[in-house]
Amino acid sequence: MKNWRFLLIGMLFGIIMTKSQAVSWYRIQEMFRFESFHMYGIMGSAALFGIIFIFLIKKYKLNDAAGEAMDIKPKEKAFWRYLLGGTIFGLGWAMTGACPGPLYVLVGNGILVMLVVLVSAVLGALIYGAVRKYLPH
Repeated sequence: MKNWRFLLIGMLFGIIMTKSQAVSWYRIQEMFRFESFHMYGIMGSAALFGIIFIFLIKKYKLNDAAGEAMDIKPKEKAFWRYLLGGTIFGLGWAMTGACPGPLYVLVGNGILVMLVVLVSAVLGALIYGAVRKYLPH
C-alpha cells in the first residue's frame, strides 16, 4: 500500500469538511440564500491557501508526488465559457446541496441518498470525457 499518505490526506479532508460544516446541506442553502457568511469564509480561506501554495510551487519549483516538475500554465481568457460552466456547476450544487468535493464525505457520514448524486457526477464526467473532442475548447 504505497499510497497510504493519500488515504490519510483524504481522511483528514473528510474530518475537516465535516467539522467545519462544509458538507451541511443547511449551510449550503444559507450560502445560496445569502443568509450566512460561513461558507463564503470557508471558500475564501481555501482560495487564499490555494494562492499561497501556487506561489510557493512556482517560487521553489516544487515537484509532484511522482517527482516530476509541476508546470503551472496561465489560464486562457474565455469569459463566456467559464460563466456557462460555473452557472451549470452552481445550479447542480444548489439543487443537490452538495459540491462534488465532499460527496464522498457525505456518503462516508452515512447520507446514502448522496450515492445518487455521486453516481450522477461520475456519469456526467464520463459523458463529458466521451464528447469532449466535439466541444469547443
